[in-house]
Amino acid sequence: MSEKVLMKGNEAICEGAIKAGCLHYFGYPITPQTEITEYMAKEMPVIDGVFIQAESEIAAINMVFGASAAGARTMTSSSSPGISLKQEGISYIAACQLPCVVVNIVRSGPGLAGIQP
Repeated sequence: MSEKVLMKGNEAICEGAIKAGCLHYFGYPITPQTEITEYMAKEMPVIDGVFIQAESEIAAINMVFGASAAGARTMTSSSSPGISLKQEGISYIAACQLPCVVVNIVRSGPGLAGIQP
């Protein structure tokens, strides 16, 4: 049995993706998922993977689309406003039945009772 490791949830997402063979990450930093982007920026070069910080969420999802279409195991992440921007690209990926991982880290807000007086 392997050693147990305590880590943040965002880091655990990255480790799971890497252990599953993800070698391509395309993303754009947005709170609260910036830790994913930072972790992948550090780890992708170590495993001879590809990390690109895109100029926008739209660019990131289209990079995922292209890499997935070429057969790469790929991942992106964002928070709800960024996921909204990625919807067109996500629909193309789904229509083509291409595999990829899209992580949505939800921010709290007034609708989620996350803003205190």
